[in-house]
Amino acid sequence: MKKLSIIGGGLSGCEAAWQAAERGILVSLYEMRPHHTTGAHQTDNLGELVCSNSLGSQLLDRPSGLLINELEMLDSLLIRIAKSCAVPAGHALAIDRHLFSKRITQEITSHSNIQVIRKEIRSIPSSPTIIASGPLTSDSLAKAIEQITNHENLFFFDAIAPIIEFESINMNIAFWGSRYGRGFNKRGDYINCPFDESTYELFITELVNAERIELRKFEKEILSGVRAGKGKFFEGCLPIEIMAQRGFNTLAFGPLRPVGLTNPHNGNRSFAIVQLRQDDLEGNFFNVVGFQTNLKFIEQKRVFRLIPGLENAVFERHGQMHRNTFINSPESLNKYLQLDTNPNLFFCGQISGVEGYLANIASGLFAGINSARMLANQEMVAFPPTTMLGALNKHVVNKTEKAFQPMKANFGLLPVLVDKIKPKRERYQAYSDRAIKDLKSFLETNGL
Repeated sequence: MKKLSIIGGGLSGCEAAWQAAERGILVSLYEMRPHHTTGAHQTDNLGELVCSNSLGSQLLDRPSGLLINELEMLDSLLIRIAKSCAVPAGHALAIDRHLFSKRITQEITSHSNIQVIRKEIRSIPSSPTIIASGPLTSDSLAKAIEQITNHENLFFFDAIAPIIEFESINMNIAFWGSRYGRGFNKRGDYINCPFDESTYELFITELVNAERIELRKFEKEILSGVRAGKGKFFEGCLPIEIMAQRGFNTLAFGPLRPVGLTNPHNGNRSFAIVQLRQDDLEGNFFNVVGFQTNLKFIEQKRVFRLIPGLENAVFERHGQMHRNTFINSPESLNKYLQLDTNPNLFFCGQISGVEGYLANIASGLFAGINSARMLANQEMVAFPPTTMLGALNKHVVNKTEKAFQPMKANFGLLPVLVDKIKPKRERYQAYSDRAIKDLKSFLETNGL
């Protein structure tokens, strides 16, 4: 039986393992937790989510919705599990993170072709291997990757949001609701904490001036520009205090925008709104949407309790910042995510330069399929560039990319439509229609 090693039990590693195992490959999946922790994970479960619990909108006129649809067409294990763990979140696919990782662990450990080995890998195996070690790759493995790719690893700073106990939320001030009434529940899918202008002003002042967790020396050097270009915050997941520094109204026009919501307590529209999204099936915990942060824990309690309705908030998890490592994929990988200098070695997930849960799953699926095909002496495949799967992969290995940075799924990656369509939603729907049609044809042609 053909054998494959996979380093990393996150989203991409688990999806890759399952895809390869389903194709008759004997997989050894290495996960260093719990023997070697990351500082961001809380359990030793496979596929644990450390940031948001949302995979994004499921609507087909959204990039995430298209990618979810494409992954379902390819029988993605993790998308199937995610849908079985869904919690109310309007049109978004939000999940109970603990149940999600628990079910992934059960599926992977019970597969007859997969052996999970709890061990830190410090060097690169010479046998067929997928590296899916993720953004929190251990220092020793990161050094080994630098040596084999002949490039210094790149990285950016990412952050995660706090989670609040539902019973500690003051519902005499906060209220249920979804923007423009688009939720699946009549009451609305989100808890909304309303600011008037004066309380918002106080909150912004305290947020900007709050004490932050001390960065290590090399991180300070990077952020001060001493090593320009080697590290920065990821714009799609900025700490809330960094956004607040950009101006008084930045949050009110960003993650705290009050549009589409009316406060039922007084019938008014608020100056700004903080939304809380359900984080587990029972509704015991809620994620503070958009509140990634690097504030000290004691400061998170002080400042975030200035949010109306959260004055007595109990924190189930505090926010924190961490470093995301990735390789310079365009200079290292071919279109099948193989290392140019070693076809036995594949990369996938965030370390390969994709960003977001869905892109990680997609990257793992792609690497799992192609590694299995390589081991079976079958021709490897590259998805059409008109699909989101193909477009993401094309971005990762684009040799003309001059300043490579991780990328989430977005319609800007897709080739332009032949017919120009001005209305945005109609144009995005047309992108999705074309992608699904092309992927169906591709799957039929290649027997996938």
